[in-house]
Amino acid sequence: MNTSLRSIVQNMPKAELHIHIEGSLEPELIFALAERNGVSLPYASVEALRAAYAFKDLQSFLDIYYAGASVLLQEQDFYDMTAAYLRRAEADHVRHTEIFFDPQTHTARGVPMATVINGIHRACQDSPVSATLILCFLRHLSEDDAIATLEAALPYRDKFIGVGLDSSEVGNPPEKFARVFSRCKDLGLRLVAHAGEEGPPAYIYAALDVLHVERIDHGVRCLEDHALTRRLAEEGMPLTVCPLSNIKLCVFKDMQQHNLLQLLDAGLVATVNSDDPAYFGGYLNENLLAAFDSLPLGLQHAYQLARNSFVASFLSEADKQKHLDDVDAYFAAFNLT
Repeated sequence: MNTSLRSIVQNMPKAELHIHIEGSLEPELIFALAERNGVSLPYASVEALRAAYAFKDLQSFLDIYYAGASVLLQEQDFYDMTAAYLRRAEADHVRHTEIFFDPQTHTARGVPMATVINGIHRACQDSPVSATLILCFLRHLSEDDAIATLEAALPYRDKFIGVGLDSSEVGNPPEKFARVFSRCKDLGLRLVAHAGEEGPPAYIYAALDVLHVERIDHGVRCLEDHALTRRLAEEGMPLTVCPLSNIKLCVFKDMQQHNLLQLLDAGLVATVNSDDPAYFGGYLNENLLAAFDSLPLGLQHAYQLARNSFVASFLSEADKQKHLDDVDAYFAAFNLT
């Protein structure tokens, strides 16, 4: 990728729609919070913890992810973690972000729901980056647990805009959570779900037809099913793709094998996101640059990805249009619009 395209990609206005806030917890902050809260870690140093980030699959990542989250105990911990991510997002020219959080990871350890939500939400309010929250259910736990989590979160309904479904995909199909998603739809919450990362295209169908989601998180395996790919394109169903995560978790062997370009060529509303940036090697710009360095992506693709990120967001139509106008104005200098 030439220097000018690199600069364009780095500086273009963009949204991030697939970021797990607990996955932005850098080793340095993990150790700082552990010291502040008197938590002992099974790692001798920041370097030893970072060296442990050698994942062979989703489950081996999740094991260390939950260990890292153990240092989050006080509202200020959640605030500090979120504020750190939002500073990185601002530096990457992220104008809007929709942040996933996993309350069950914390309430299972005795941390109150209010501590989790209030800390994250307060940091969002204090940031110049527009930020909203999506509460995710852990799919390796029961649907009853998810329903209890939803009920515990409803007193804070004004602080989150939607719900999602994450954690171990294989063996935990979307239909396992049909009742809780139906309840969330009735409540007017926006609906998303992880599907088609490690799980098969059938999981994407279930997310669409059983959970009635408005956005598919990951979804890269959709290309294995031509009818599904056509449907996603025709419906304008967004995919929140996470390139570095896909490589780190061996969904693809290397970035040259990634199917981001094929997704865009198929007319899909694909977006680029960082997933768990502290663990997978990079924040949003690093994901974009890795893709542009390895794939035959050009200026038109940068423009499309910037637009897709806002089109796929849950912003109001007026706010979407404002950001899309900003994207058009930014790229006008490069004779695209």
